[in-house]
Amino acid sequence: MGALKNTERLAAENETLGGRLSKMTDAILRISEDLDLDTVLQEVVDSAQLLTGAGFAALTTHDTSGNPQDVLISGLTEEKTERIMSYRQGHALFGYLSRLREPLRTRDFTAHVGAAGFPDFPANIGAFLSTQIRVRDRHVGSIFIGERESGGEFRLEDEETLKMFAAQAAMAITNARRYGEEQRAKADLEALVNTSPVGVLVVDSNSRKVVRINHEACRIMGLQSGEEGSAADLGMVEFRRLDGTAMQPDEVPIERAFRAGVTVHAEELVIVGPSGKQVTTLVNATPIRSDEDQLVAVLATIQDITPLEELERLRNDFLGMVSHELRTPLTSIKGSAATVLGASSPLDPAEVRQFFRIIEEQADHMRDLINNLLDLSRIEAGTLSVAAEPTDVADVIDRARNAFLSGGYRSSIEVNVMPGLPRFAADGQRIVQVLHNLFSNASSHSRDWSSVRVTAWLHDAHVVISVDDEGKGIASEHLPRLFTKFARIDAGEDVRISGHGLGLAICKGIVEAHGGRIWAESDGEGRGTRFTFTIPAVDETTSGRLPESTGGPRDPGSVSRGRDRILVVDDDPQILRYVRNTLVDAGYVPVVTGDPSEVSGLLDSERPRLVLVNLVLPGVDGFELLTRIRTDFRIPVIVLSGRQGQDITKAFERGAADYVVKPFSPAELVARIGAALRQVAAFPHAGIEPYQHGDLVINYLERSVTVAGEPVRLTPTEYKLLFELSRYPGRVLTHDQLLASVWGQDHPADQRLLRSFIKNVRQKLGDDARSPSYIFTQSGVGYRLVKS
Repeated sequence: MGALKNTERLAAENETLGGRLSKMTDAILRISEDLDLDTVLQEVVDSAQLLTGAGFAALTTHDTSGNPQDVLISGLTEEKTERIMSYRQGHALFGYLSRLREPLRTRDFTAHVGAAGFPDFPANIGAFLSTQIRVRDRHVGSIFIGERESGGEFRLEDEETLKMFAAQAAMAITNARRYGEEQRAKADLEALVNTSPVGVLVVDSNSRKVVRINHEACRIMGLQSGEEGSAADLGMVEFRRLDGTAMQPDEVPIERAFRAGVTVHAEELVIVGPSGKQVTTLVNATPIRSDEDQLVAVLATIQDITPLEELERLRNDFLGMVSHELRTPLTSIKGSAATVLGASSPLDPAEVRQFFRIIEEQADHMRDLINNLLDLSRIEAGTLSVAAEPTDVADVIDRARNAFLSGGYRSSIEVNVMPGLPRFAADGQRIVQVLHNLFSNASSHSRDWSSVRVTAWLHDAHVVISVDDEGKGIASEHLPRLFTKFARIDAGEDVRISGHGLGLAICKGIVEAHGGRIWAESDGEGRGTRFTFTIPAVDETTSGRLPESTGGPRDPGSVSRGRDRILVVDDDPQILRYVRNTLVDAGYVPVVTGDPSEVSGLLDSERPRLVLVNLVLPGVDGFELLTRIRTDFRIPVIVLSGRQGQDITKAFERGAADYVVKPFSPAELVARIGAALRQVAAFPHAGIEPYQHGDLVINYLERSVTVAGEPVRLTPTEYKLLFELSRYPGRVLTHDQLLASVWGQDHPADQRLLRSFIKNVRQKLGDDARSPSYIFTQSGVGYRLVKS
């Protein structure tokens, strides 16, 4: 009889052990089948609770310094969870429990921690069991379980089960963290290579196929983006010497690096793409060897030096213009002086005065040319001095008018200023300079004694000033070139616009340094021309002097930048680098990409205040991208483009906040960004329509939440958390962003509290964390609310 009972007992124990092993196996499979850290942590908590029959389970993880990283609690009531998470000695208590090397098993947890120095613990917890999660003797976290569902205290076999499970959980958590770090490192390297201003190309030694190519290399070589397409098209690329002769395949630097096994340095050659486009480049090719010193690939860097050639051409044009413009007045000055000094007999005093008058006029001409050149160099360097302050528009126009009329011009000035026009934020002397240049330009291209009309009015928080003449007019195809330096138009004779060809370029630089725009309109030749520019109006509810500005990269403007993030989207690495440096100098945080497919993700993760976008991008219509950003993310967009004409109108119709024509100076870009951000700040309460997705409705005006028409009762903090998520639907808000916006910068709240409130909100919305309908988790980053 005794033997039978022993057999039955052993069978029952084996059955129990088999059940425990089966549960353990299932739990290990669950925590190992995913590499998303948040999912793994949740599975660890749920499996620990299931394995031991606990009423609740909790998990903490730590960084290498021992500071808590993640806290998850499952199975406690909402009220008890909030009391525990808000416990003022919570950090110290978790620290005490985490430092216990051996498992803690007790029948009365509240009494135990009270004796350990935490007498005011806010929750009544009985049976409790905890153990550390360790990886190679390094403490990475702890698992806590409590309140057996069957009653009583936890047994030794529960302790052994939890210790065994914690060992497996350590491996799963470590693998998930390592995977996340590798993915982030890979993404960082990918972004670094793709945004490089230098083309990068890796060619395999055996197949001679491209195995890696960045966007700049694709652009230079005229290939489609992506390794597969580039590998197929590389054979269609032709390499030529600078004299135009074709290079044989074995003469190309990449092939020479393969054959000789040495680096080919700084070779200038012309690359002709499949479309026939030619790009002058500087190429380096470096062999890549394995640990066994076998040649496995060649890394080639390709730099587009076409801009350097263009700079050289502009330098030559500039030197030629300056030589001509200075030689002409010097000739007159020297001729007049030589005539007076070399006369064989004394000249009539009237003749002498006439020669002196010529010398004075030509000296003034040279002075004006030098001043204009200095102004233009300051504009291009972004250092033009602009001391903006509230300025009366009528007073500035009157000063410019008087200066113009005293210069002996033969045109009259008619002024029409809208009554009650507010002051504008301007450097009065600089705006006088702009108006004087426009008046002079209008007079020089109009018949004698004609009228020049200047009109000022208010439009969209900007003062608008236009100058109209009755002159020769300009054909539409010449309008885009008017504001480039040394511009010329061909109207039957070689006529330089605005004297030295600098006046309108200087006008553009001064206006843009104020955050305004300037443009020209004409109905055609013989029908006059209108020049119009805008300057931001001053908000009359504020007073005092505006901050002084250099107009350059460090100009603080009148917008508090506060390290605002600006997203820049352009496939030209040189433009990306130029804009990035300008934004950094101006105090902004630039986020750059050359890949339009990354835009949505960056808008989600970085939450920029403004986007700078090029209209010509690979694989996407720039106008469609502009529309999508404005529609989906409600972020102001400034277009950066070399295109003009109808594209400007179309961009504004699609919702662009501004349109900046390439090339542009740092001063212009910073001023345009400041003006756009000021306009956004003037309308902070836009977009108060209710959020709605499926059965979920958030009514902002009533501060109410309903699911399927039934009211959802949220605490003030829970509503604020849901409100913050709904402000940016579809975008991931990081843990730090949510903690700062919901609890404030100075509140000691951490991710443990945030996770607890997210869980509460999900429960009240009926949202399953494993298969969510509303609130989604971005592993290791934060949370997002589904787009309405």
